[in-house]
Amino acid sequence: MFKLASGALIAALLVSLPAAAQAADTHHKKHHVRKGKLHEAAAAPREHLVKRVVMVHGRRKVVYERLLAAAPAVPTMGDLAGLNQTHDPFDLKSNVALVLDQNNDEVLFEKNSNVALPIASITKMMTGLVVVEAHQDMDEVLTVTEDDVDRIKFSSSRLKVGSRLTRANMLHIALMSSENRAASALGRNYPGGRAAFVEAMNAKARELGMLDTHYVDSNGLSKMNVASARDLARLAMAAYQQPLLRQYSTDPKAVVEASGHPMQFGNTNHLVANPTWEIGLQKTGFINEAGRCLMMQAVIEGRAVIMVFLDSKGKQSRTADAGRMRKWLEALKPAGMTTGTAAAPTYSAGM
Repeated sequence: MFKLASGALIAALLVSLPAAAQAADTHHKKHHVRKGKLHEAAAAPREHLVKRVVMVHGRRKVVYERLLAAAPAVPTMGDLAGLNQTHDPFDLKSNVALVLDQNNDEVLFEKNSNVALPIASITKMMTGLVVVEAHQDMDEVLTVTEDDVDRIKFSSSRLKVGSRLTRANMLHIALMSSENRAASALGRNYPGGRAAFVEAMNAKARELGMLDTHYVDSNGLSKMNVASARDLARLAMAAYQQPLLRQYSTDPKAVVEASGHPMQFGNTNHLVANPTWEIGLQKTGFINEAGRCLMMQAVIEGRAVIMVFLDSKGKQSRTADAGRMRKWLEALKPAGMTTGTAAAPTYSAGM
């Protein structure tokens, strides 16, 4: 076992790097690195000219096309901590991974699982757990206000200021579609307001033994919402005990009423609509600092497992990593499904 980065290093990086304006989960702006800090990219991407020869009225003519150059990849907090130097037998695209047997807590696979990193919209699963356990009126109508507009990442939202939805519908689209304004409204309408809600989130984390976790908002837009994969496995197991969180997070799509008008929303995780997967709970997340993230419960070959993938590169990489781990678990012998009988070698990093 070896350790490439510590929670202290991650914390130091989180404090030193200013927040970069971007959209959450599915929309983002490009950034570049300069002297170890994240800055907003120039207003327009770099351009370059490409020479082409075309035929015009039977004659050759030279033309030049102006093309936009590809923007450089933005390093995540995990990259800056060196986690991208960790290699594994499955060639996962996630810097952090954990697969846990839900029934006996046996760790089947892990990679940098004790390192605290930004978790983006996975934060919303704790938001949902706090709301459900507070036994608030799910039929109460909440209103989206200017206070719910994202001023950190400037993410888009289909919920306009003034939209009125029940608390149940707010929770539904926050978990299923990662709706940021809905998650913000849930926190703002908690007894004592947003500050009390965030404190309740952190108190629940402490109760669950999530020692590497810290929350600062209810939607996950801040890079200061951090947790380790080990902690998120604890959260997944606790959230799984709530039927409403299981249902809302795994609905492939749903129509909810907003201000008297029906609106259709879809799930940010396409695996829930895949009939070959049996998924009982899930949440995705994305901000530039966190990379692509995924937490879910699934049943594979009759075995209930918790999977956590953090800091993955590429839009489909987190679900592709889940597919790689699924194939590995399916290849294990039913009578001895331990890491020692795996088709790939047992692997542990970041302990």
